[in-house]
Amino acid sequence: MPGQITVVVATRSVGKLRELVPLFAAADYRCITLEQAALAESPEEASLEAFDTFEANALAKARWFSARSGGRVVVADDSGLEVDALNGAPGVRSKRWSGREDLQDDALDAANNAFLLRSLEQVPLADGEPRLARYVCAAACVWNGGELVVRGTCEGEIVAVPVGSGGFGYDPYFFSNELGRTFAQATREEKSLISHRGRAFARLIAAMTGALQRETSMDLTDPHG
Repeated sequence: MPGQITVVVATRSVGKLRELVPLFAAADYRCITLEQAALAESPEEASLEAFDTFEANALAKARWFSARSGGRVVVADDSGLEVDALNGAPGVRSKRWSGREDLQDDALDAANNAFLLRSLEQVPLADGEPRLARYVCAAACVWNGGELVVRGTCEGEIVAVPVGSGGFGYDPYFFSNELGRTFAQATREEKSLISHRGRAFARLIAAMTGALQRETSMDLTDPHG
């Protein structure tokens, strides 16, 4: 790649940053956070995920931060949990499903997981029938002159009690069929190989690398140093 590209990772989630920064670093990208890009948190950010698809929400975030980043390459995602017994809910509402706008990070995760369990209690299943679910992630990249969005998924089921202490979000309750354990039990390396976010961003990195290399009119290095 002709010059290391700096990518602004448009998330304020510490958990997502822990997963994404190593993926981009392994592909020889230099990552900076929103704070490092001097993009202070704004109340407008709360309204960016207003669409009915993960793809539209991811692109909305990437476009918004790209427009405010002075020409940097920006990546963003929208991801969530789809539970078959709940007709695909929480879906794009996964982050704020519990309605607790006053909570953040671990406290918000706990509220969302509690709401998930209460919701599933209202949907009886036959003995031994699994509560099938999947994680979905749409990953987007926007730069001066183009944009990309791709999807990744991971199939599994919801367990009745949390298992594991790693991960974040719904991870302690999401049992991965491929790993044979919950995401909260998996190492970061194991999770990155088969997770919805790992798959989506692996595809995004491959696509954006090819696209940016073809952008002969743009300076691939960070204009802000």
